[in-house]
Amino acid sequence: MKRYAVDTNVPIVANGRADPGQPDHVPSVSCREAAVRFLMALLRSGKVLLDDAGAIQEEYRRHLDPKGQPGVGDRFYQQVIHYNPQCTERIHLPLRGDGEYADLPQELIDVDFDPSDRKFAALAYRCNVPVINATDSDWVNAATVLSACGITVENLCGCDMMKWFTT
Repeated sequence: MKRYAVDTNVPIVANGRADPGQPDHVPSVSCREAAVRFLMALLRSGKVLLDDAGAIQEEYRRHLDPKGQPGVGDRFYQQVIHYNPQCTERIHLPLRGDGEYADLPQELIDVDFDPSDRKFAALAYRCNVPVINATDSDWVNAATVLSACGITVENLCGCDMMKWFTT
């Protein structure tokens, strides 16, 4: 069973919603379809990894509906909050004395990698799993450093940010 660290933008895109930080960036149909296909496959035969402290789940909570409707992203979140053992796994992510994740490569801190994405990067690094991204440019912009650290990012919508959104 494949395991993944799923950035919050993936279920948001699957729901067809714009990124909360960029309300004019509505995902393209092809990008939304890629996110929907991925989440449906994950719910059938994969596992999403979550930190046991709840930081990832809290981020999901801020952007997704726990009723599981109306979108596939909400359905994904519903499975996460019900701790469906078939599709979720909790991982301990220890913190350093300065509050950073112990498993986060220092190179990512040094390049000022987005603090809200660090939990996903640390989880991916600790468990040697890919981060799944749809429309978060931080993963594309830091691709060289992430790769050098051994962190794989699967960009569901590709790396051409001009194709991510409707125009």
